[in-house]
Amino acid sequence: MSAGAVPVQVRGACPHDCPDTCSLLTTVENGVATRVQGNPDHPQTGGVLCNKVSRYTERTYHSERLLQPLRRVGPKGAGKFEAVSWEAALSDIAARLKAIAARNPEAIVPYSYAGTMGQVQGESMAGRFFNRLGASLLDRTICSSAGGEGLTQTLGAKVGMRVEFFAEARLIIIWGSNSIGSNLHFWRYAQQAKRDGARLICIDPRKSETAEKCHEHIALLPGTDAALALALMHELISHDWLDHDYIERHTLGWAALRERALQWSPERAAAVCGLPVEQIRSLARDYGQCFVNRQPAAIRLNYGMQRVRGGGNAVRAVACLPALTGAWRHRAGGVLLSSSGQFPVDRAALQRPELLAGRQPRTINMITIGDDLLRESSPSFGPKVEALIVYNSNPVTVAPESGKVVQGFAREDLFTVVLEHFQTDTADYADYVLPATTQLEHWDVHSAYGHTDVLLNRPAIAPLGHAKPNTQIFRELATRMGFTESCFSDDDETLCRAAFGDKVDFSELLDQGFAALKLPEAPFAGGRFPTPSGRCEFFSERLAALGLDGLPDHLPNHEAAGSSAQFPLAMISPPARNFLNSSFVNVKSLRDLEVEPRLEIHARDAAARGISSGSIVTVFNQRGEYRVKAQVSNRARPGVVNGMGIWWRKFGLDGSNVNQLTSQHLTDMGRGPVFYDCLVEVQAEPQTG
Repeated sequence: MSAGAVPVQVRGACPHDCPDTCSLLTTVENGVATRVQGNPDHPQTGGVLCNKVSRYTERTYHSERLLQPLRRVGPKGAGKFEAVSWEAALSDIAARLKAIAARNPEAIVPYSYAGTMGQVQGESMAGRFFNRLGASLLDRTICSSAGGEGLTQTLGAKVGMRVEFFAEARLIIIWGSNSIGSNLHFWRYAQQAKRDGARLICIDPRKSETAEKCHEHIALLPGTDAALALALMHELISHDWLDHDYIERHTLGWAALRERALQWSPERAAAVCGLPVEQIRSLARDYGQCFVNRQPAAIRLNYGMQRVRGGGNAVRAVACLPALTGAWRHRAGGVLLSSSGQFPVDRAALQRPELLAGRQPRTINMITIGDDLLRESSPSFGPKVEALIVYNSNPVTVAPESGKVVQGFAREDLFTVVLEHFQTDTADYADYVLPATTQLEHWDVHSAYGHTDVLLNRPAIAPLGHAKPNTQIFRELATRMGFTESCFSDDDETLCRAAFGDKVDFSELLDQGFAALKLPEAPFAGGRFPTPSGRCEFFSERLAALGLDGLPDHLPNHEAAGSSAQFPLAMISPPARNFLNSSFVNVKSLRDLEVEPRLEIHARDAAARGISSGSIVTVFNQRGEYRVKAQVSNRARPGVVNGMGIWWRKFGLDGSNVNQLTSQHLTDMGRGPVFYDCLVEVQAEPQTG
């Protein structure tokens, strides 16, 4: 450090797809970020970061970081590019998009998700650009839409109890979440409750790191969560562990739900879930006794359990439970899946839907991109997809049935532009790769889905090389497309201010980096749910009007365990602890911790197939096959294998990953993916030599 230079700390926010949305402090010396740490002044962060984001400087200054625009010179998928200027890249991109738009702008498709969770670098200037263009709309469903819809149909929005009050609960049920790896700051509250005598129960097909540290692990079969929830209701009714006053005042459809729940005896559910009957009875007793003893019982629901055919129904069923026992009366009682519905984001101000000017483009579901890239023009589908603009996502790695995704991206007549930090699997198929800034190099503002604070991200360092923020790339493209509307001139700080308008004090964000929403401690103690009726809706008139069942029910998986002799094993693909979706896979220190792609298999299933730990196996089904190293492990329950994800395909043994096997089927509501609704067989490779 030069003489007299003083390190400074810049407040920011973690951009990644995680409930915790941490407040960051970046130490900068002579214009270089030297350390990223958790902000101790932010109560939710408490100075603590996960192992991934604590290494964020390693990602920003990575030797393979993309720092100049690239144009493809080799065949698609080969990853061969030449450096070009921004002027050359953007002028050619704009010319090609203009030519396609002149025929039909819906032949152009944006593809993005949560590579950043920021309101500005996500869908602000990008939304304006595609609305003005009249491109196809994207149904952004790849993570949480089934659970979000189920929660909305029951509670009225993505709302729930406040995460900090889990510390006071007497019973915490962690349902479909490996919180240690994916919700670290909630886990700190759960640990506090545990030290104070709370009982912790984890419901998960996999014996995760979290399950190991709870008092009990309930290893149900994938896709059977609604059956378990209905059996809990059965027991609550049978033993009269019910808050009749709360049910009467603050719920809708109790008589019908009661009738359905009484059809789900613990014995019936045990057969469906693959659980001992007594374990179901014990769980119901633990939950019911909290009502009897007037103690708070809290459910931390997460998105793993809704990635199956009946995912929306499963969330609906679990979300009904706190209203039956009046758990909402306590600030430390209720359920939390997502808090994102609490945030007053002004998406119209950011994305400017009026730029559509009355047009109603078709919508492409990001889950079915494999099929949709292979479709020809038709009256039902619309125009063939001729151009794809990918940002904040890596679909060749993360989208299901990736054999078809690769086939679609390999089309020579598909014009593909990718905004990226690194040469991902998707970037390998691009015609142009445009270097984007990381979180340390741009403005953004963030909501959260695991707490209720708004966070501001200030740029800590100047953009490296020739990298530009997503917003600036779309501004410059808009200029070259001839878009003259003044909204394309808004700078990033202006966009940050527009995200919440006057609903959040921006000066508070500037001063301390975060601002807490002003919310009641026990939001539904007196009902007042944000549903049409104002009640917790056990029966949803809205679903019934769509021709769907108004009550939650168990819907068997598209590929239910035990339904196929050819593919007898159910497979789930939970995230590896040191990655976040496909981010961080190329950070060597984190990849070294994960070592290599692996398939966890129970000893019983391994023995039946002659498989031992370290064996190379082929996992296969009707959609494809995937070679991977097996790990015989008690983390896998009998009949279920765990294909740990999401590795980039290029790091796999044969250039593929677990999504070679997942399907493009959709969930019961929310049009979501069914990554954990997948049957396979596993075969040991013959030993050579």
